Amino acid sequence: MTGAEPAAPVTADRAGGDLARRATADPLFRLVAYALEAAHGRQPAAVWSAPYAFHLGSPGLVAAAGWPTAAAAAPRTDGLVRLSSLGHPADGCDLPLALSGPPPEAPAWAARPYAVLRALARAGYGAGGTDLHVQGSLTGAAGLATAEPAECAVALAVADVHTGAGEPPDRERLARLLAAALPDGDDGLRRAVLFARSGRALLLSPEPRRCRRYVAFDPAASGARLVLVAVRGEAADRPRELARAVACARRAGALSAWPPGRGREPERSALVLLPQARLAAVRAAVAEDFRDRGRPVPRFLNIAVAGAARREE
Repeated sequence: MTGAEPAAPVTADRAGGDLARRATADPLFRLVAYALEAAHGRQPAAVWSAPYAFHLGSPGLVAAAGWPTAAAAAPRTDGLVRLSSLGHPADGCDLPLALSGPPPEAPAWAARPYAVLRALARAGYGAGGTDLHVQGSLTGAAGLATAEPAECAVALAVADVHTGAGEPPDRERLARLLAAALPDGDDGLRRAVLFARSGRALLLSPEPRRCRRYVAFDPAASGARLVLVAVRGEAADRPRELARAVACARRAGALSAWPPGRGREPERSALVLLPQARLAAVRAAVAEDFRDRGRPVPRFLNIAVAGAARREE
């Protein structure tokens, strides 16, 4: 990566750089802190984690999953943004932070983070530029939306390092900025990422600035399990194969199943709620059906209902 060393210092009281060397830190957060330093030669001023999120079967309810995306950021003062991700190791980029006109040419993965950075800069966060590294704990093949948690992690990390020490980012303002900058995204999922509570589902409101309402949703507390079932193979085959996997799960004891997103692309996954005691039987039934037909066995991912995005100290 290239670019003049920025003048904005990373002070010890705000630094997230020691996260890379802290043996007790979560491996993902250690990795993202180290990766920023390796890619850009600077320790992060902040590391934020943002959970993947999903819709519930009942309309208007969203929740967060206990799998995070992380973003590490350090401020600049020269109007340059340097973006990297271990998910795209050959596609890091240095881009001028242009507040108007068409965006500069960038790798496909960097287009949405850049749009977030530009929207934040227009709103007064980080017009001087930022070094940024983004990394998820899941890929799109897992079946949960990857864009919204990454956008929220980026927005929180960048807003954090460009505001006064001890002043938390304004999440409601960031939610509105993201909705305006990336209107093709799922605003309900973003709100789950930003405002979720552990063991609770967020009730979406047509007036999101009003007092947020939550309902209990904690499968583990009632002896149940929530799992994400993701099918593999050609995109054209996935809806049919997913329907078959869900039918197998229901016959083996699953209580209910629903898609985690809102249909922006062919379905590859379903959330399945089942009694704890039936987990092994459901997995075995689905795996047997797919093996017998010579099809790739679906992936099963345990889902805990988690809290909102947070700064990793």
